[in-house]
This record gives sequence, C-alpha cells and structure tokens, in this order.
Amino acid sequence: MNNILTRLIGDKKDWKRMEARAAELPADYRTVYGETKSYMWRFTASAGMDIVDILRDILDLFETEAATGRSVIDVTGPDLAAFCDARLPEQHDTYRAKLRNDLNEVAQKLS
Repeated sequence: MNNILTRLIGDKKDWKRMEARAAELPADYRTVYGETKSYMWRFTASAGMDIVDILRDILDLFETEAATGRSVIDVTGPDLAAFCDARLPEQHDTYRAKLRNDLNEVAQKLS
C-alpha cells in the first residue's frame, strides 16, 4: 500500500511540474499543447501513465522548438490530429477507429 501511495504522490508532483513547464510555453504552443492534451486523454488506459509519457515527450519537443523560435504549426503540421495520432501506440487504433466511425455516423444521419 505504501508503494502505491508513494507512486501516486510522485506521479501527481511530476504532473504538476509538467503543467508548470507548459504554462511557460509561448501562447501558441500553450494553446496547441492544451488541445493536444484534451485529445490524447481520450485514449488513456487505466491510470493514464501511457498518455502522460507521450505528453511529456510532446512538451519536451515544444520547449526545444519554441526556444529556436519555430512556430508551433511548423512543428506539428496543419493536421494536429495526425500529429497526435502518430504518437499514439498501435493499441489505440481500434478505439480511434471507433471514435471516427461514431463521428461519421453523426454526419451520415444529417445527410
């Protein structure tokens, strides 16, 4: 039990440090990071550590590229969903396909 609590507290502190780093990004990077985070959470498994690791990598990339003065769209490309999808493990392909199918069903019903 003690190990679980220690891990949870450590994970929470790590998350808060990541959020503080993200708050220091330029406004356009901060916006894209926030939208990326919202999108990625849809694919989390169990405790979400799989997505936290991906978000940490994206944050590292954004910090590095922002420091060079590169625009966030130059980093991600114009298709932000594709940027995110490319970072998700293959295990999420089935769920991603379901989300896309559900979304397209809405459009088909309106046609």
